[in-house]
Amino acid sequence: MRIALLGKGKTGSKVLEFAQNVEVFDSKNVPTYDKLIKHDVIISFLPGEAFEALIPVLLETKKPVVTGSTGFKWPQNFDKTLQEKNVPWIFATNFSLGVVVLKQLIERLHQVDHLFKEKTLSIHEVHHTKKLDAPSGTALSMKEWLQEPCEITSERTGDVVGLHTLTLETPGEILRLEHEAKDRRLFAEGAVWAANYITKNNMKPGLHAFQKVVEGHLSL
Repeated sequence: MRIALLGKGKTGSKVLEFAQNVEVFDSKNVPTYDKLIKHDVIISFLPGEAFEALIPVLLETKKPVVTGSTGFKWPQNFDKTLQEKNVPWIFATNFSLGVVVLKQLIERLHQVDHLFKEKTLSIHEVHHTKKLDAPSGTALSMKEWLQEPCEITSERTGDVVGLHTLTLETPGEILRLEHEAKDRRLFAEGAVWAANYITKNNMKPGLHAFQKVVEGHLSL
């Protein structure tokens, strides 16, 4: 599997520890159609704005893409665009397999929230000072999985890899669901897993959420 890696920052550089036949694209090796077409799959951990600017050339290659880029909005009807191009992409706000389990717990919490007549829900996320987008993509995903009004607060400090806490508070008790990423390697490992999956399985064209792909693979 020949991988085109877009971005070699804090997380992108970890991909090199899990995969072989990787060509890194950055400001010194600018990704172009002629270069990208030689690879089997493209992995991106670029900042959202940089990734968004590359979407047209990525579409032109018709190569499968695995992206952990956040802080941007997908073009309108992008899933349909990928279907027309006959190519699958996998995206994630967080490539941790533990977050797949967290998603299951949050969705379960939503199913039983009628038990709590008086409640407030909040999400607090903490990341390193160089993370540009806030709130984090993972926090926004958690709110989406919750399907409830929920305040999100953000904190940027030190070199924190990622800490997300969902709190449900009632007059009589507090319930917390928390996920802490200890090492960026887990995001790279998840992205490489997705790259292997997307190249070795006959996935339907379109835009696929990483969590859904894993759930389907494990029949969750």
